[in-house]
Amino acid sequence: MNTTQQHPMTEHYYPNGAVMLLMHEDLARARMQESQRSAAEWRLARRLTSARRWGRLAGWAGRRAAEANRAL
Repeated sequence: MNTTQQHPMTEHYYPNGAVMLLMHEDLARARMQESQRSAAEWRLARRLTSARRWGRLAGWAGRRAAEANRAL
């Protein structure tokens, strides 16, 4: 079968051709992948920020506990 030839039924359902449909699917897939990459980067940034925040809190709690022990 010749792959460059379109089936008449395909032309009825997809007036711009199957190639145009595939291009739109590729664009939609690329947008989804970019969105997923962006979400993954955002999650990583939030995890790093959270780790820094918890580290600061742990340091503060340690200093406060040390002061409390000295006061006894």
